[in-house]
Amino acid sequence: MHDTHEQLPKFVVVHINFPQSGTHADAQDDLTECLSLVTAAQAIPIAQVIGSRKLPDARLFAGTGKVEEIKQVVELHQADAVLFNHSLTPNQQRNLEKSLGVPVLDRTQLILDIFAQRARTHEGKLQVELAQLQYQSTRLVRSWTHLERQKGGIGLRGGPGETQIEIDRRLLRDRIILIKERLEKVRVQRTQLRQKRKRKPVPMISLVGYTNAGKSTLFNALTHADVYVANQLFATLDPTLRRIELDKLGEVVLVDTVGFIRHLPHSLVAAFKATLEETQEADLLLHVIDCSDPRWQQNIDAVDAVLTEIDAAQVPHIKVFNKIDLLSHESAHSVYDEQEQPSEVWLSAHTGAGLELLLKAIVEKLAELLVEHEICLTNTQGKLRAKLYELKAVKEETIDEQGLCHLRISLPKGIYRQLFPQN
Repeated sequence: MHDTHEQLPKFVVVHINFPQSGTHADAQDDLTECLSLVTAAQAIPIAQVIGSRKLPDARLFAGTGKVEEIKQVVELHQADAVLFNHSLTPNQQRNLEKSLGVPVLDRTQLILDIFAQRARTHEGKLQVELAQLQYQSTRLVRSWTHLERQKGGIGLRGGPGETQIEIDRRLLRDRIILIKERLEKVRVQRTQLRQKRKRKPVPMISLVGYTNAGKSTLFNALTHADVYVANQLFATLDPTLRRIELDKLGEVVLVDTVGFIRHLPHSLVAAFKATLEETQEADLLLHVIDCSDPRWQQNIDAVDAVLTEIDAAQVPHIKVFNKIDLLSHESAHSVYDEQEQPSEVWLSAHTGAGLELLLKAIVEKLAELLVEHEICLTNTQGKLRAKLYELKAVKEETIDEQGLCHLRISLPKGIYRQLFPQN
């Protein structure tokens, strides 16, 4: 039997500290996250090379001396590739591969590879492929240096005087255009589904948070679903929607989304714009935080930065501090702000402690979306009465001597306006 661990690719991880990188602790956090990304990509971080510079070297990013050190580490450990925990320019990547003699990846490429492994839905696969092609389009020289010769012919073989590199770029451009067209169709379909939801407005609650904060575990606990859960970065990539019933509110939609990380590449944020629209359109965000992680405040900042970038920072939210079972000094509790609105809930999605507090907080937070009203219906409005019961909106019903039906109802504002536009 072969050891599968031995068959995994071995990476030398390179991290260079720059003055703008923050404190030593920040740099160490970035490196720790990078090592987790390597593991999530099903590779082994066999060794680390750390250095410091004022500015990146234009040709080799790390400088000649540091690259020689990296080469020695690669040869010592017989590494399969080198990963830079930074974004590299195409020229830097090409020059590094020439100097080191092994493939060189940067942070963006590694994340794209992880996303490619995890995408399950048609849309997710299209989004990943688009981001990969846009990344590769600037790096064709690296992949095709042996093909920079002119080829004649027509069609796929290229026009007169068209080099192989030009053919490949043209094919990439065509593929990118095709994928964008397909994603636009998906976006239109999503918009249509969203319009249907608005015709029968159901509050939507979106789970966001740093990757591996326990969003999917919480999602499963609240919905009794079986979403894949693992102790790794980006265990869940594609969004999952489930309907649940809440006291006073009735039916709501809960959405589990992809986890965020520090320095999430802008190309990925752009590529996953359609998926992230679910977050923008949410009535409430549950910001899930791993309170057992000593870097939880930095993780909150990283998520807030992405939410700002996708125009979702203004959506009402509750901070959900998860994994209290890993802390000896914490128990399940809620925190309220000055307006007596729930702002934090401390719980354990794994053990279930505090889940009832979260459900109560959600109802209280969304209560402002509800309209409580007393209405009077005649015996000719039986369909409307049946609809209100179907929506579980009726809190109390009495019938007077004239046979009129008096109802006390509680409805989301959107549905109330649709059913009673004159009010």
